[in-house]
Amino acid sequence: MAAFFEPENPAGQPSWRKAGRNEGFRIVGRGRQWDVRRVSRKTGQVWVPKAGWVRFHWSRPVPPDAKSYRVTLDRAGRWHIAFAVIPAPVPAPGNGQVVGIDRGVAVSAALSTGQTLHAPALTAREQTRLRRLQRKLARAKRGSNRRGRVRHAIARLRARERDRRKDWAEKTSTNVARRFDVIRVEDLKIKNMTRSAKGTREDPGRNVRAKAGLNREILRSGWGLLVRRLEQKAPGRVEKIKPHYTSQRCSACGRVDRDSRESQAVFQCTACGFAGNADVNAARNIAAGHAVTARGGDGAARPVNREPHLLLQLA
Repeated sequence: MAAFFEPENPAGQPSWRKAGRNEGFRIVGRGRQWDVRRVSRKTGQVWVPKAGWVRFHWSRPVPPDAKSYRVTLDRAGRWHIAFAVIPAPVPAPGNGQVVGIDRGVAVSAALSTGQTLHAPALTAREQTRLRRLQRKLARAKRGSNRRGRVRHAIARLRARERDRRKDWAEKTSTNVARRFDVIRVEDLKIKNMTRSAKGTREDPGRNVRAKAGLNREILRSGWGLLVRRLEQKAPGRVEKIKPHYTSQRCSACGRVDRDSRESQAVFQCTACGFAGNADVNAARNIAAGHAVTARGGDGAARPVNREPHLLLQLA
């Protein structure tokens, strides 16, 4: 509330607590308030004040410099414990290599080296079950036990998808940070790109369902999570490039023409005839730092002027 009423540092309006969302607590002061010990190869114990020793799955070594931990309960009904410590950044390989990353929907991340990466999602069978559960949830009475069971089943499927996406982002970011000295990505405003198109009652939007589907696919691809983890693992080595015309620029000759992008996956330059994967071509432009603006951008190439030219012959 103090931050909300502070004129120099305005904050958002505080919201009421909702059961089942952001459940958990944090304990600080290791040695006085809590301690941790290992019981077996896969089991550990942590001291929770007023609760005693609580067992947890020992998935990785507990950092010795951890000063606090947080216990959380997610919507899928799973308890987690996280020990607060800032990990060391991934060291640069020192090879001087630069990589560009183009993020998309069909291809979650395309590297300038030609490698294409796809964020994992639910299988076809899991998606069918999710749709069946969502229809079942719509028919259930609010506040009933049946509705609670269906919501829990949906939350478990969503958590499975989220865990896969997070695991993919962690492994991909670590691999890229270890292989390249400089990492260049598009400076995308994801929050603006995934904004709803439904509009207002006086001015309703168009193609609302299609835009909603595109928003879901963008969020499902993990664009923001991948770049955020890259910035955390490779601080100072991530550069953001303006995305203007990077998908229409030929990485071979520099010509900018929207007709060169024949389809979502195929790029064929109308000037030099270069052909290749459209996402990889955009990633190479990002790696080179070429962001062409409406007036020509980096000076190496200008967009094709499609207006008819009037040729005058001087006498």
